[in-house]
Amino acid sequence: MSGLAESQPKQTSALRGRPRSEAVERSIIEAVIALLEDGVPLAELSIERIARTAGVGKATIYRRWNGKEELFVDVVRTSEPPDPELPGTSMRDDLVAFLEQLRQRGLMTRSSALLHSVFAQMKSSPKVWDAYHTLVVTPRRQKQIDILRRGQANGELRTDVDVELLNDLIVGPMLFRTIMQPNAALPEGLSEQIVDSVLEGLRPVSS
Repeated sequence: MSGLAESQPKQTSALRGRPRSEAVERSIIEAVIALLEDGVPLAELSIERIARTAGVGKATIYRRWNGKEELFVDVVRTSEPPDPELPGTSMRDDLVAFLEQLRQRGLMTRSSALLHSVFAQMKSSPKVWDAYHTLVVTPRRQKQIDILRRGQANGELRTDVDVELLNDLIVGPMLFRTIMQPNAALPEGLSEQIVDSVLEGLRPVSS
């Protein structure tokens, strides 16, 4: 199996229910990928068809996911670069690590026609898109905001800064290049450049 399947890191996200069998979960996720590679639209993928392709019962899928929306989110999540392990050396370094994961995700989406198609189909499915935001986007955003709050607490960032707005100012340029300008350059060093440019005027001023 090529494309999206080859890009999947060896990870699982046991967020719900009983302990999972990694091999069974993997077979289910790969069944979804196989169907997508065969051109089956996301909207036409049923739990019955996925179970038949994976060689498992529907109950096996429902023990692991509440519905196909959560399953689709896990398919996308396992295809993306994993969330970064934060260096913990400074607010700046942690922000760069998060932004670099976003840059790598943008590069991967550009290089995979299937992943690009899946994201496009997700956006046209409100339930899937909402599930992706709830399970992936919102937790990531909270981690980024927590980094900024730690920066305020340890003196790396002015305390009068709105951290939610600042997070948007940092993430926004990368999202603009990866989503709104799909042909824009995503060179190495871009993450550092964005973070340093935004933080330049926001460090506390010594009295």
